[in-house]
Amino acid sequence: HQSISISEYITLNRTSSLFSVSSFKAMKVLLYGKNGWIGGMCADLVSNDGKTPIYVPAISYLNLIQCVITPTFAHNWMFSLLQLILFAGTESMELVKSNVRIENRAEVEAELDAVKPTHVLLAAGITGRPNIDWCETHKEDTIRTNVIGMLNVADLTNLKGIHCTVYATGCIFEYDEKRRLGNGVGFTEEDAPNFSASFYSETKGYMEALLKCYSNVLVLRVRMPISDDLSSRNFVTKIVKYERVVNIPNSMTVLKELVPASIAMTKAGLTGVYNFTNPGVISHAQVLDLYTKYIDPSYTYKIFTLEEQAKVIVAGRSNNELDATKLVTALEKIGVKINPIDVAVEECFKRMKSNLTEMGWLPDNMPAEFKRA
Repeated sequence: HQSISISEYITLNRTSSLFSVSSFKAMKVLLYGKNGWIGGMCADLVSNDGKTPIYVPAISYLNLIQCVITPTFAHNWMFSLLQLILFAGTESMELVKSNVRIENRAEVEAELDAVKPTHVLLAAGITGRPNIDWCETHKEDTIRTNVIGMLNVADLTNLKGIHCTVYATGCIFEYDEKRRLGNGVGFTEEDAPNFSASFYSETKGYMEALLKCYSNVLVLRVRMPISDDLSSRNFVTKIVKYERVVNIPNSMTVLKELVPASIAMTKAGLTGVYNFTNPGVISHAQVLDLYTKYIDPSYTYKIFTLEEQAKVIVAGRSNNELDATKLVTALEKIGVKINPIDVAVEECFKRMKSNLTEMGWLPDNMPAEFKRA
């Protein structure tokens, strides 16, 4: 396999095909998590009959593979991104979107039996609106989805011999004496969670310990996800609305690179826990400086301390560095390369500028909801 970076392969010609899907083994993917973040990201990819051939580049090949997709509209940011990439690769894939709530075990089991997927992607979960502070006052709801629901899917797929990829979180750690801020030592996949200052993170810490017990499950620790749009769930969109931010280096996940990588990992049948972030750390100030450079030169912000931040939030916030060595090594073996976080974030802002310019929002027509109140 010839390795190419995610940023390289997305620039390949999408209108040529060298192989027909009929010659490859079929995969049937059941995807949980269609309600939430951005709805209908694939609307421009489907025809009125709901089925149209699209051309996407293979993750680990310079060749392009033609795949047929049958999507309907979706409403989850991660879910929608997954749709856009599910069909990159050397196998034909059928995508089925779940219509059940994962906390309802009987319904999940009935759906698995009816669909008979070869793989499950679990991108469902509660993070709270507008942020994780919501979970502090909705603990039962958080438990039903983030604990009971997750376990339902993991357990049932295990019983039925189905590979399951879980999009989890890396916000279960905080810098400590061994992994101090700035010393370059990150938390590994073997480290036990040490952060429970938010109920959201506390439940996620419980879940990871349990998910590790399932031999069919791939757990991906996503952190502070960044996208080249202005989704309300985008880490960039969140912090640009604040007048003051903390300035702490953190591991982060650039979705344009890592969501395709997750599909490659699923296809390869990988299991276990992975720190699912670009290598290295980047601070809030570095991110906002790039926002100023590429999106809004007039934007300003102020830095405040963790102690000052604690006065204006309900739940604590996780700050940490995750060691991406295991992830990078695994991806290299399946022909995928990801950028260090500083490079990945800057490339993300370049795409964001291009996207917003094409939409007519730049240079000076940004909607009010994307501006600081």
